[in-house]
Amino acid sequence: MADMAHVSETILLLFIFLFVNVVVSETDWAENSPGLAMDYRIHIDAGKEDCYYQYVHPGGTIFTSMNVLKGGDGMAGFAVRNPRGQVVHPYAWKQNSEYEEVSEQGGYYAICIDNQFSKFSDKLINLYITTFRPDLWEQYTAELEQTDIHVANFTESLRSVDSRINVMLQQQAQSRAREARDYQLLLDNNNWVFYWSIGLCVALVATSVTQVVIIRRLLGDTGLGGSSSSSKAPRA
Repeated sequence: MADMAHVSETILLLFIFLFVNVVVSETDWAENSPGLAMDYRIHIDAGKEDCYYQYVHPGGTIFTSMNVLKGGDGMAGFAVRNPRGQVVHPYAWKQNSEYEEVSEQGGYYAICIDNQFSKFSDKLINLYITTFRPDLWEQYTAELEQTDIHVANFTESLRSVDSRINVMLQQQAQSRAREARDYQLLLDNNNWVFYWSIGLCVALVATSVTQVVIIRRLLGDTGLGGSSSSSKAPRA
């Protein structure tokens, strides 16, 4: 039982650790991004008010808009409060509304949608929020320009490598052509030597046979002449 409890505690701690890492990573990404854009579909109950909070960096720009998609008379209240709690965009019962501001001090803006005037009708709202940081955007643009330079250098390097590869392929093709030519020359020389060797062997055999025949004929003729002389000699 103690081991099971220890394993369960370890799994729980691991899950919490992973969850915290994911949340921190998403938070860091949201805070360090040069711009964010979020589009929501929100359901507002009758007689209710919902507020949503968005952080804006100092010097950043926030833009938000609201559109009533369906429900009741097709209108809702829309208001925005800055981080100091001041209403910078007062309530107005409209079908759509928007607000934009450059935040000098930064902080969390409250974006509220009000449906309190509708006692029986729910509303489906489209809420759009975007933030923009000019400083990070300029840095991002500079990084892109630097990246373009690196990409151009990399492209030039690729072109140089490609040209060298083409030269190597040409040299390999020439080497293969020389190798094929030398191989054919070797085959031709081999055939020439083979046929000439056979011809010389045939000539040598023919010469030897001819010599033997001639010698045997000469020796045969000499033997016959001696026999005739001895037969014609006078008897005593």
